[in-house]
Amino acid sequence: MSKAIFIRHANEVITLKGGSDAPLTKERMEELHIIKGGSVWIEDGNIQAVGTDEEILADYQNRLDEAEVIDARGKVVAPGFVDPHTHLVFAGSRENEFNMRLEGSSYMEIMNAGGGIHATTRATREAGHEQLFTESKRRLDKFLMHGVTTVEAKSGYGLSLEHEMKQLEVAKKLNNSHCIDIVSTFMGAHAVPGDYKENPDQFVDIVINEMIPKVAEAGLAEFNDVFCEHGVFTPEQSKRILEAGLKYGLKPKIHADEIEPYGGAETAAEVGAVSADHLLKASDEGMKMMADKGVIGVLLPGTAFFLMAESANGRKMIDTGVPVALSTDCNPGSSPTVSLPLIMNLGCLKMGMTPAEVITATTINAAHAINRGHEVGSIEVGKKADVVILDVPNYMQLQYHYGVNHTETVIKGGKVVVNGGRLI
Repeated sequence: MSKAIFIRHANEVITLKGGSDAPLTKERMEELHIIKGGSVWIEDGNIQAVGTDEEILADYQNRLDEAEVIDARGKVVAPGFVDPHTHLVFAGSRENEFNMRLEGSSYMEIMNAGGGIHATTRATREAGHEQLFTESKRRLDKFLMHGVTTVEAKSGYGLSLEHEMKQLEVAKKLNNSHCIDIVSTFMGAHAVPGDYKENPDQFVDIVINEMIPKVAEAGLAEFNDVFCEHGVFTPEQSKRILEAGLKYGLKPKIHADEIEPYGGAETAAEVGAVSADHLLKASDEGMKMMADKGVIGVLLPGTAFFLMAESANGRKMIDTGVPVALSTDCNPGSSPTVSLPLIMNLGCLKMGMTPAEVITATTINAAHAINRGHEVGSIEVGKKADVVILDVPNYMQLQYHYGVNHTETVIKGGKVVVNGGRLI
């Protein structure tokens, strides 16, 4: 059992209390519930107490000798960040495609010519478990140094039962061996393989009748995702795949309206998806339907930035009532980054979100986007002790000093795992 930890005298403790039952929307995304001069007592892997230093000291005065004391004067204490949309497990690199895009080729042109997702699929199929594990573990280490304590990880670079299972098995092994918690999503419908280009419905049948049952039987995924986009999967095909997953207990997610307006947001609302992700081209009606059904909009401003595209309209979604979360979309093609702090910067600078809203979008709302709202995403008694200490005097400086990783200390499950910005 690890030693108790007493974090004391923080300039700000961002608690985000009161959001565990449902994601925050509209004005509530601004309510961080900050305690000035705050302290936190951590023990047995959980948050035991949070309040002013005087309040915590009054309760634990007789046990100070038992605790590791961390002086957080001049700093901000926040919930560990949650990244609800990554493609963590993959092989290969696509910097050549970056050059092609700089020279004028579009993402879909590269993909339709056999690059993009297809290029990473070839590399991932050729890689063994050990290579995928080693390369993905390095990414997780970097996530941790950026204050991220929970990530979602999708398959989708196998596009066959054998290789989709391989990706998910590696994610499961990483979850068991790395301190970051990993929530797995099956995404066999990430692209239509070249062999099925002329008959995509045949591949949809394989996803529904062969892949989903086997993935569910093996207990390798909690969510089921599909890329609903012109030239990939239609809204009708996407709906079939997501409804098939529901029959096997896989909760639906959807890549929606990323490149063109295509009815993805509407489809997400119709099937009761937990989240619709990307949404650069989502319609006003789609946003309203998502707000009415409580579908979380997981926005990925780093992807739009790297593709040199216009970002999703985060401001309009929040004003419409859509609960918004932010993510890196870490992947080798359209967003090869693990920096959630940079994504928060882009949320403010490119999507009109406030510094308070991007904190909510990367903590409690992100936790709800992967069904972890009762476990992480806020600093409240009884929750998992996932905490980050940031070397800034107030939360607004996280966005003001943009492009900087302000993470100093990370506590995961009650243990210090990053100190002074370095892994322990």
